[in-house]
Amino acid sequence: MKKKFLNRFVFLAVACTLAFAGGCRSNNNDAELYGSDNLYGDELMGEYALSDVDGLPADGDRSVVDPVYFAYDSSQVNPEEAGKVEEVANLLNKNKWQGVIVEGHTDERGSREYNLALGERRALAVRDYLISLGVDPSKIQTKSYGEEMPDNMGHDESAWRANRRAAFAMY
Repeated sequence: MKKKFLNRFVFLAVACTLAFAGGCRSNNNDAELYGSDNLYGDELMGEYALSDVDGLPADGDRSVVDPVYFAYDSSQVNPEEAGKVEEVANLLNKNKWQGVIVEGHTDERGSREYNLALGERRALAVRDYLISLGVDPSKIQTKSYGEEMPDNMGHDESAWRANRRAAFAMY
């Protein structure tokens, strides 16, 4: 009886150890594909990093169109801000620019991980709107900065309002 119990115990211990070790294994394939700059391309094209695509810049001109501003904890494009997205769509559809990097930003409230995810949702919401306006998805890249690049360094509602944005880096 003791031997049977000991055999089961050893078996369970080995199985748990293997399961734990397998679950802890790090998969760095994303880091190799995307790099460390967190810059992504069209989802339909496999999310290649823009800086890895020959002939395309890793940056752009942010002075062409004003950023789109968002409500607190929201990634929905407000109707008052839609005209800015439509302006970018017109520029891209008329081939005035080769492409755009939509950069998602947040205010400082919330964890770093949450803010990176919210910045990504904001950039993807603008991307989806651009696509709905007829922009070729291959012309749109997205990047989330979260709270890392504030436009206003203050710590009040007016600063937070200025930092909740999606900026357009045209190239």
